[in-house]
Amino acid sequence: MPIVQKKFKKNNSLILLSLLVLLSGCATPPPQNKSNICEIFGENRAWYKATANASEKWGMPIAVPISFMYQESGFKHNAKPPMRYFLGFIPYGRGSSAYGYSQAKTPTWDDYVKDTGRFFASRSNFADAVDFIGWYIDKTHQVNKVAKDDAYRLYLNYHEGWGGYRRGTYRSKSWLQNTARRVDDRAKTYQQQLQGCEKDLKRGWLSRLLFG
Repeated sequence: MPIVQKKFKKNNSLILLSLLVLLSGCATPPPQNKSNICEIFGENRAWYKATANASEKWGMPIAVPISFMYQESGFKHNAKPPMRYFLGFIPYGRGSSAYGYSQAKTPTWDDYVKDTGRFFASRSNFADAVDFIGWYIDKTHQVNKVAKDDAYRLYLNYHEGWGGYRRGTYRSKSWLQNTARRVDDRAKTYQQQLQGCEKDLKRGWLSRLLFG
């Protein structure tokens, strides 16, 4: 192989590696204080805008999908279920295909993409993930008549699926009921916190720059 061609391939490889490193470094880290929605959105104002848009689109309180994300992924863009091990040391796969901020499973995510036509949506993108949760909440309201501010029952649907919720599969899972209560309590806390900071979050960057 000519020396020039070797150098060209080497340079291309270095450029590709640099781009991958750059893109991985651009991933938004989880917020420092996950228990305060004002601080979550204060760190990532684009998250507030994306969640407010999803709230307006799907008719849910802003606090509900944020509480779901706290529980599901801890706001990690690439979160996955833990690896399972045979005999304690031989890996044989993860518990499910759940991935990303919303921990959406692949079949359900595919249904969302087909239903909304958002073919380039990604589970590791915050705006796409929060829109997915809004879509799921809207479907839950349609299918099982759960109010869109009832985070407890919404989360049970999110975890068990619409059919599982109707069959009452959650009734034998006390741990899941406790988790759903925590999600509901957190959503209520988030909603109260938001009342104290949403006015500021709605202000544009120019207004904040000029008036502090």
